[in-house]
Amino acid sequence: MSVHKSDLKKITTHQLQEMKNRGEKISMLTAYDYSMAKIIDGAGIDIILVGDSASNVMAGNETTLPITLDQMIYHGSSVVKAVTRALVVADLPFGSYQGSSGEALRSAIRIMKEAGAHAVKLEGGSEVKDSVERILMAGIPVMGHLGLTPQSIYKFGTYSVRAKEEAEANKLLEDAKLLEACGCFAIVLEKIPAKLAKQVASALHIPVIGIGAGPDVDGQVLVMQDMLGISQDFKPRFLRRYADLHTVITHAVGNYIADVKAKDFPSREEMY
Repeated sequence: MSVHKSDLKKITTHQLQEMKNRGEKISMLTAYDYSMAKIIDGAGIDIILVGDSASNVMAGNETTLPITLDQMIYHGSSVVKAVTRALVVADLPFGSYQGSSGEALRSAIRIMKEAGAHAVKLEGGSEVKDSVERILMAGIPVMGHLGLTPQSIYKFGTYSVRAKEEAEANKLLEDAKLLEACGCFAIVLEKIPAKLAKQVASALHIPVIGIGAGPDVDGQVLVMQDMLGISQDFKPRFLRRYADLHTVITHAVGNYIADVKAKDFPSREEMY
């Protein structure tokens, strides 16, 4: 159900904090282009993530690693032009911040200036502390990302659930506290045990957004192509499909082809 625009206020990091404080769940979806971003912004989504998952769902790559900073700026700019309410967060892609804090700052500045994003997101905890602090010192809001970190897929070798063992769970909790102490306005937890996610959300004052992290966090995020049923191959346990647009689009295209072949389109009413 869409929400009338007069009932909606511009979302800021401050408002997200207020939502956590009063127990209101935060909704977040990915978008990579103007048309889809305009639809979900108008529907009332709180946060739009211009995710490096564009590498998968838009470019057809096996991982998120190939997407470049220039490509992320292109997608981010397209989304920002469509948005009047949601907070737009853009991923810093692999290779744009791991080298040094200076490189991280330059990448974040480009995202903010050239794409017009409202915040950036990057993966990791203590490993990226210097980069997070350097970006924050420039006045750029940062969202953290812990748990399954897709940019490190070749390190882990699997997309399975993270932090099941005590040592890794303890490190994740400490990293979450570290990111909060650095000044991150929120953290995404991906594919970790629900019990641990609840513990992290309870321990932090800032909002915690989950994807495959159970219900006891402050909000949820999904990739839009997955939740709308456009992509069909990705079927993790945490994914709920809210539509089957793959079938709808396939049927519509089939009807269009049939009408063209049968010379039923365009009709006399559709001519000039």
